[in-house]
Amino acid sequence: MTREQLEERFQLAGEPVYRGRQLYHALYRERQFDLGKITGLPRRVRAQIAEQFEVTLPAVERTFQSADATSRYLLALADGREIETVVMPEVVGGVVGKKIHRTTVCVSTQAGCAVDCKFCLTGALGFSRNLSAGEIVGQVLRVMGRGNSAAAPRVNLVFMGMGEPFLNYDQVLAAVRLLADPEGVGISSARMTVSTAGVVPGIERLGEETIRPRLAVSLNAPNDELRTQIMPINKKWPIAELLRACRNFPLRPGEKLTFEYVLLAGVNDSLAHARQLAKLVRPINCKVNLIGWNPGPDLDFHTPAEALVLEFQRELKQRGVPAYLRKPRGRDIFAACGQLKLAGQESCL
Repeated sequence: MTREQLEERFQLAGEPVYRGRQLYHALYRERQFDLGKITGLPRRVRAQIAEQFEVTLPAVERTFQSADATSRYLLALADGREIETVVMPEVVGGVVGKKIHRTTVCVSTQAGCAVDCKFCLTGALGFSRNLSAGEIVGQVLRVMGRGNSAAAPRVNLVFMGMGEPFLNYDQVLAAVRLLADPEGVGISSARMTVSTAGVVPGIERLGEETIRPRLAVSLNAPNDELRTQIMPINKKWPIAELLRACRNFPLRPGEKLTFEYVLLAGVNDSLAHARQLAKLVRPINCKVNLIGWNPGPDLDFHTPAEALVLEFQRELKQRGVPAYLRKPRGRDIFAACGQLKLAGQESCL
């Protein structure tokens, strides 16, 4: 519930409006989820709200810990469905055990996924249902309440977990507004990124939002024939239509649109592909994140050699396209991009 909704509920119950603000602050800012122990409210009010309300956070079913300090959480929702959330702490100097200076939380927006990208383990799950705004926010509150992220001065959110965010647009943006509210969780929308496989209407709607995260688009191929093979969503929104929406997307000062490009050995990683990609995206104020494919069982793809990835990056840079290598995090525990599958495996290495 938003601050305004809580204020309205208290007002209808004959209580001062500020009681709603107090409850909102206790839940989102202080992360106090036992309604009977919110000491900022009178005992009488605490008893009333404990009877009328329930705080339901996703339950931690299992936790997997990577050698690089990444954590993958298997979470159970109230109806028994399961999702996954990934927490990636970054430490000063890159040495695990030193002081954490930033934590990135990778959040799921759906249980399963209907997009069916052929290189992604999550696609093999199929689609179960959309998450509510509360279930999306609940993932963040759950892991922030645990030791490995609460101590970080900066928290970045990436809506890149299970699901296609723009196929659950309204709930995702409601969650963004809750998380960005400075009177609540207080994570700036400039430190949030939403990733789409190319849902053009969602890109267009996001550009009209007052409070919005940054945009990342999973491109992964420089022509329609290849992209359709590995990303069937391309049949509905082909590259020309997708790039038109990207060109028209209103960027804030200093902001770049991000294209994500998963490199699949022998499929989309040749220098010819790099040249085609550069020609496509160079007219857009953007950067390209290159991601070596993260392996998973029963998927018939391979990760390119590091030398080939570097050649691909150099080709893009020589043609005027900013290109960066995304270091995989949590690959050994199935926590990296494209690996979330409610997997029980301890390790994929």
